[in-house]
Amino acid sequence: MRITSALRAAIKGQHLVSRTKVNHNVFPQHTKPYYNNHSIHAFHRTRSYSAMLPSSIHILDPTMSSVPNQSSCRNTESFSLDPDFVASYAETKPPFGFNGLGEIVYRRTYSRLKVDGTREQWFETIERVVNGTFCRQQEWADRNMLGWDACDAQRKAQTMYDKIFTMKFLPPGRGLWAMGSPLTEERRLFAALNNCAFVSTSKMWDNIDGARPSKPFVFLMDAAMLGVGVGFDTRGAQAAHAQNILVGNPHSAHARTVTFTVPDSREGWVESTGLLIDSYLAYEHVNYEFDYSQVRAAGLPIKGFGGVTSGPEPLRELHQLIRHALDKHIGQPLSVTAIVDLMNLIGKCVVSGNVRRTAEIAFGDPHDPEYIDLKNYDVNPHRAAFGWTSNNSVFATVGMDYSDVSRRVQKNGEPGFQWMENARRYGRMGEENTRDTRVEGANPCNEQCLESYELCCLVETFPANHDSLDDYFETLESALLYAKTVTLLPTHWPETNRVMLRNRRIGTSVSGVAQFITRHGLNELRTWLDAAYARVQEIDSHISELFCVPKSVKTTSVKPSGTVSLLAGATPGMHYPESRFCIRRVRVSKNSDILPALEEAGYFIEDDVVDKSSMVVEIPVDHGEGVRGLRDVSMWEQLALAALLQKYWSDNQVSCTITFDPASEGPQLNNALDYYQYQLKGVSFLPRIDYGAYPQMPYEAIDEATYNKMARNIKSESQLHLVRDSEKKDAEAERFCTNDSCTI
Repeated sequence: MRITSALRAAIKGQHLVSRTKVNHNVFPQHTKPYYNNHSIHAFHRTRSYSAMLPSSIHILDPTMSSVPNQSSCRNTESFSLDPDFVASYAETKPPFGFNGLGEIVYRRTYSRLKVDGTREQWFETIERVVNGTFCRQQEWADRNMLGWDACDAQRKAQTMYDKIFTMKFLPPGRGLWAMGSPLTEERRLFAALNNCAFVSTSKMWDNIDGARPSKPFVFLMDAAMLGVGVGFDTRGAQAAHAQNILVGNPHSAHARTVTFTVPDSREGWVESTGLLIDSYLAYEHVNYEFDYSQVRAAGLPIKGFGGVTSGPEPLRELHQLIRHALDKHIGQPLSVTAIVDLMNLIGKCVVSGNVRRTAEIAFGDPHDPEYIDLKNYDVNPHRAAFGWTSNNSVFATVGMDYSDVSRRVQKNGEPGFQWMENARRYGRMGEENTRDTRVEGANPCNEQCLESYELCCLVETFPANHDSLDDYFETLESALLYAKTVTLLPTHWPETNRVMLRNRRIGTSVSGVAQFITRHGLNELRTWLDAAYARVQEIDSHISELFCVPKSVKTTSVKPSGTVSLLAGATPGMHYPESRFCIRRVRVSKNSDILPALEEAGYFIEDDVVDKSSMVVEIPVDHGEGVRGLRDVSMWEQLALAALLQKYWSDNQVSCTITFDPASEGPQLNNALDYYQYQLKGVSFLPRIDYGAYPQMPYEAIDEATYNKMARNIKSESQLHLVRDSEKKDAEAERFCTNDSCTI
């Protein structure tokens, strides 16, 4: 970090403490209780809700943190970082990864429009995110009368700022894009800060708290339109058959016709879909007709989310397809196929409605031929138009016969596998945990086991970007502080709030695993992760005490990552790259001010063969000395690495898509599942198939000579980070983890 210009003035302030010694044990094991018989003053604003922690929490390293000036220590103002501190980063080149790829992805995805009409730069994005994070903490402290120490908050905020700027950890893409923006500050849509969710259909008929049968479907639609990936199950079909609940006929002679004018909003689209589904499932004897006249025409900017409107056509088509799907079931129990059809049709609408990407995962019975054949388009030809909108997995049971499903996996990679008994029984594998027995499924990337209607926030750390384990420990403090802050924020779904207030689940992830193993070895990775997991539990305990909330039911995971790891120049999650050297191609708008800078810097740029409003930039990427390509990492080694991460790091789950050779390794899938069902909570597979080359592939493997030739053309003194982009189009929100294995 930097020493601000206010150092000399601030060092005389009464709030400062000794800075002559660094104490890495920021959250010591034994802390005093927050309140005692004389602690009535703890409710006063001048008393910190962290002030009762030992003074070691305040000891700062002058090379790592600036001393807040007195103006930033006022307790009467809404929190903001010291402007001098932020300004000290303005001219510093951020350590974006992969020869500028990270910065291009940042500009395209996370750099938001400012009030003056220009786009954010990296140091400004972090300022927005950190200010938003600490404003939410301050709001929590005020609302619960915990007290607030602005000086202590300033120290922690500056530490977090530096950790993000230097890519030691990053909030989820959702957080980089939304935290501190009008989406959260004005519209209070805090659900958009979360990566993922799960909803069960098992109780859709139970009328709990007046909930309608459509509740799971509208939850998925609402969440997907906010950019949250959602998993779901098919248990509602079993319940319908067991209770003999039949699909109603809204077209009957007894039904009355009602016209619903769809409001021009996310809520309007969701409500109209719920009304239509309930007209079949809730026996209301209502036939809905929809008036779409209030929905904006296509091509207009979407405020807050980026992109442009699609017009009413995707919603109109969704309503027609829902009718078609449910008309076939009138007088019969709702089927597994119908449940997945409805969820997939909603996903297709969300994509068509210019949210651009969505993520769904379906869970079903491995012994149910109807479910297993959902992606067999010879059996279900009607599903070819929308079946791609979800990955499909099965609720596997330890000890089951995998021979039939493994033959299907060998052909197309599906289904994936989720062992709920392992998820409920264990934190890290081998460590029994009785706190999380109510989980019912998982998120689309399968790194978070979740209860129904539960959301989760994931943060990403990069061990390979640290010089020492102590340095990594310090990063974990900031990473957990961000994630835990998100758990303080309510959503607009009461069902979700009830679960999240109790669980406070977070997912502290690791990326760049392949790079760390290459540089330091597998044993060092195991040592770091095991020690870091213990540290995470200490940090969570003290942050929970700080906020006066329960400890998180689970804290660590391994997510597949995507654009966030690109920013930091890290390999995604636990996965190895396709090859050490490659070309990554990125679309950039022709109106972007960074195009001339990219051309000046020496990047190859050409017209986009698909989108005439864009150019395609080629970036040569080197994943690092000695990093192996995926073809050199066997299926068995990938499974062993996933099991190691599940044992020594992740108490949630490890998102692992195991790439295998269909000819040589495909016949071994049954044996692999037999062995690793005792070591994993979930896994999916992807057959390595050569689809051939096509123009402007996003990823193209190259040899070292080609890489060196391209890299020599790029000027090392590029000033891309100083370019002010005045393009008026806002960045488009990141959806989920943006990894192609779980988004569409």
